[in-house]
Amino acid sequence: MNNKYKSISSTDHIRKLCAVSIFCALAYICVFLIRFKVSFLTFDLKDAIMAIGSMYFGPIYAVVMPVAVSLLEFLTISDTGPYGLIMNFLSSAAFCVVASSIYKFRKTISGAVISLITAVVAMTGVMLAANLFITPYYMHVTIETVRGLIPGLLLPFNLIKGIVNASVVMLLYKPFSTALKASGIIRKSSEDIQIKKMPVISQIVVAVVSVCVLAAALVSLFFFLDASIA
Repeated sequence: MNNKYKSISSTDHIRKLCAVSIFCALAYICVFLIRFKVSFLTFDLKDAIMAIGSMYFGPIYAVVMPVAVSLLEFLTISDTGPYGLIMNFLSSAAFCVVASSIYKFRKTISGAVISLITAVVAMTGVMLAANLFITPYYMHVTIETVRGLIPGLLLPFNLIKGIVNASVVMLLYKPFSTALKASGIIRKSSEDIQIKKMPVISQIVVAVVSVCVLAAALVSLFFFLDASIA
């Protein structure tokens, strides 16, 4: 019996590693596909992909995936050196850790919304602090100069970045989960029963609201922050 349980445990572990690797690969691909640039700041949708994975597998992977993807980006395509590595990791980890930690204890649609809103706020706060302490060394400017960028650039940029990623998570979490279960890479869990009980009309409302929020965030990004696709 012990050998049987060990075999099952080993199989589940391999499946989890495969799924996490897929999420890391997709997050890395997102860096190439869609990147938004505002002044010296850039962001993509990798945080959304890693957040979906970490919300499914737990807070530990909310650190593991950002480490792996940030290092890959640093070693291959990044032109910001150690500064970009640190900032990418802090942004991704703050968003994913908070989202997955809250969602772990409330795996419902409302739990997902609460966890993502909190993640947006947390990530924004972490990045504002990181910019104050790290950006002066990277850009060779004073802290006062960076502080002056907060109202018109750093605060709205990070809020919009978080909102965009949170909206993408709400739109893609269920399709990603369904696809991975259909492929046999991950097993069905009790949360699937909770989601299935949710009325179809409610699922449609969630999707429509997510699309509207995403569209509003992107409009703000391009029209108010003069963003461009890098």
